[in-house]
This record gives sequence, C-alpha cells and structure tokens, in this order.
Amino acid sequence: MKIKKGGKLFRKYLINMFALIIIGLSIMSILFLAIETTRWKDEQTKILTNNTEVVADSIEDLIHTYASSSFSGSIPVFVVSNTLDALCTSGECDIFISDMDGKVIFCREMAGQNQKGRCLIHSQYKIPETVIEEACKGGYNEMTTLEKNFTIQKLVVASPINSETGTAGIVFATKPVVDTWGAYVSQIAKIMLAAAAITLFISFFIIYGMVYRITKPLRQMSKATKLYAQGDFSYKVTVKGDDEMAELAKAFNKMASSLAALESTRRSFVANVSHELKTPMTTIGGFIDGVLDGTIPPEKEKHYLKIVSDEVKRLARLVTAMLNMTKLEAGEMQLNPKEFDISQDIFNTLLTFEKSINSKSIEILGLDTMSSVIVNADEDMIMQVIYNLIDNAIKFTPESGYIQFKTFSDSSKAYVSIRNSGDGVSTEELEKIFERFYKIDKSRSYDVKGAGLGLYLCKNIITHHGGEIKADSVRGEYTEFSFWIPLKQ
Repeated sequence: MKIKKGGKLFRKYLINMFALIIIGLSIMSILFLAIETTRWKDEQTKILTNNTEVVADSIEDLIHTYASSSFSGSIPVFVVSNTLDALCTSGECDIFISDMDGKVIFCREMAGQNQKGRCLIHSQYKIPETVIEEACKGGYNEMTTLEKNFTIQKLVVASPINSETGTAGIVFATKPVVDTWGAYVSQIAKIMLAAAAITLFISFFIIYGMVYRITKPLRQMSKATKLYAQGDFSYKVTVKGDDEMAELAKAFNKMASSLAALESTRRSFVANVSHELKTPMTTIGGFIDGVLDGTIPPEKEKHYLKIVSDEVKRLARLVTAMLNMTKLEAGEMQLNPKEFDISQDIFNTLLTFEKSINSKSIEILGLDTMSSVIVNADEDMIMQVIYNLIDNAIKFTPESGYIQFKTFSDSSKAYVSIRNSGDGVSTEELEKIFERFYKIDKSRSYDVKGAGLGLYLCKNIITHHGGEIKADSVRGEYTEFSFWIPLKQ
C-alpha cells in the first residue's frame, strides 16, 4: 500500500494556510493603502496650502502697493494671472481666486487678456457660501466637487486674502484625486503585487513541506489502521522530533505493539483453551463409551468413572475461571467483605491438595510459625487467590521439593507469601507472568493443566481489594508469589 502525498486533510491544511496568508496580505494592503492615502492627502494639502499662502501674500502686497481695499478692479490682471500660471505649472495644480461672493475673478487662463477678460471654465464656478466662510476662519481643505462645480472629485485647499478692511478674497488650489492618486496607487500596487507574488511563491514551498510533515504521521496512521483491521500489526508510524505529533506517533506505535501482543496472546489462548477443552472431552467421551459398550470391565468402571469425574471438574474450573475473568473485566464482580483468618484458609486449602503433595513428596514449611491474621475481605475471592497460588506452586515444585508459607500483618495490611523450590522463572517471564492467557512454561504447556488465567485472576482480585501482588524468582532455586491486602475494606 503506497502512501499518497496528497489527501483531503493535506489539501485542507494547505488551502487553509494559503487562505490565511492571502487574508493577512489583504488586510496589510488595506491598512497600508489607508495610511498612504492619509499621508498623500497630508502631503498634497501641505503643498497646495503653501501655494495658496504664497498667492495670498502676493495679492496682499499688490493691494498695499496699489493702495486699494479691493483688487478686482485696480490690480492688473496679467500680473496676477502670470503668478497663478507659474505656480500652477510648478505645482501641477489649478489655482484661482474668488471674491467674497464666490465668483472667480482671477485664474491662470486670464494671462495675456485685458482686465475685463473672462475664463470660460472658471467663470462657471460658484463657490458655496459655507466654503467661503470656512476659508475665512483660517483655511479649508477637503476632497470634494464643491457642490458639483467640478465633474470629478478634487483635493481643494483655500486660504483667505486679508486686507486692512478685512478679507478681500479667497485663493483656491485644486488637484484631481483620480489622476494623481490613481497613478500613485498604481505604482504602490505594482510593488505590493510583486512582493506578494514573491511571498506566496516562497510560502508555497515552506507551507507545503510543513503541512506534509505534519500530516504524514496521520496518513501513516490511516494506513496502519487499515492494516491492523486486517490483522497485520507489523507496520509502524515513523517518529521524528519530540513535539505533540511525535508523542502521538509513539503512543500509536505502543498501541500497535500492545494489539500485536494481545492478538498473539488471543491466538495462543484459543489454541490452549481448545486443547484444554478437547483433551478432557475426548477422555470423558472415550471412557463413557468404553463403559457403555462393555470395553471396560465392570470391576474397573469405578476407576475410570473417577477419571471422568476429575476431567469434568477440570472443565468446570476452566469455565469458572473464564466467567470470573469476564466479570472482573466488566466490573460486575462485587466484594462481599467479612472477617476471617487468612492463615486458617491457607491451611484448609492445603488439605485439598494433600494427595498431590504426597505424590510428589513435597515438604511444607512455615505452617508452624504462621500467626493468625484476621482480615476484612471477600473470603471466597481470597480463597480463589490462595487456591490458584498453591496449585501453581505444586505444579512447578519438583519431586522432594518444598513449599514455604508466611503470613503477617502490620497496622493496616495483611501480607502473604508462598515460595516453592524449582527451576525458577526468567526475568522476561516475570514481566508477563500476570498477563491474561500467559502460561509460565510453554515447553510443558501440554503437560501442565490450565489456560493461563489463574495468575491473571489473582492479580485482578487482589487489585479489586485495593492490594498488590508480585512475583520474585531466582533461576534454579525458587519462585515466590507474595501479596498484601488492607486489613479492612
């Protein structure tokens, strides 16, 4: 199965990242244009204001020179028009002068005409009274059409012409917004588009690599889950770095290993249980058929019926262990605590194994030194633990070996240990000894009865009581199981 470089999540991340970059660039461009618009207006306003003030100062000097309170009829037109023409050319703007009634009386087009000449363009203007009033107060600047005096929007700046008798007129300087600002914006836009194109080009490779790296473990996990669903747990997710994604990949691989181990254990369990069920059932069926068809003589029927009984009990124990395991894992097994002597229960359980102990000449140690330990717990469950541990010890104790018991308590806990001589258990096996379905001695799994549930049940029962169980062993010497439970539940 080949991992695709693309994929829905990859494309989604890539598109979203690019969308964020484009949105960011757009917002930045809008803010930049807004700032530049304000700066452009301030700069142009300053230039036009300077021009209007120059004209106003010049007219004021002319009024003083010609000793006139009004300049509309006494000051030569060509003098004013030439001044306006020179300023209009240098400032790339239109400058004209109106009287206090809003009528244009001087403009650059009047240059070379007589005093009574009229400009076909500016003579049509009628400056609003509100603009005149605002200009008289100290100045005026706006982007406007002056109440449709202009066909397009212009930046308009006005300054008053003062005389000894008051304001003699208003100097206006205008500049088209579209022509000037449009060219300026066009130049800025070209620069910003070039910068954005370079940014997006570089960002594409950076984001592509970053998104690919982020989503790669997820794509691998997607592939892994499909393989796991088919029962193949060999595939592992590549782990790089130490970030959250790497931690997720490690956890995923750990889960895969656990699933692989569980699957292996499950298969082993099925094989073991199949064997454990098949062997006694075959034995039972064979002996019963022998009794029924007369193959087994009447005098030996009791002997073989005893074997059948033992095999039936063995099946019952196996089924009971599986049912208890299911109840414990489902949390359905409730404690029924009561006070009892755990040392006495150990002694009573040992009596049930008297035949097995005697047949192997096993020496029992520690019973004479055990003290009475009263606990408050579920006696049936604790008896199951003791039974499983003693049964396990007898199975793996060699001929003429020993089993040693110890019980004691402190202010809050009761302690029990069961040690048996024998080959011992390796460190690797000790780590798995309480796992479900695990059999300690696989080489003898067909000789030793059980499906690997006894120790698993012991651990769950002790944990259910709030205690702890552990195993210790020295190869070639002994194996010891010990546990503690609270004195009171």
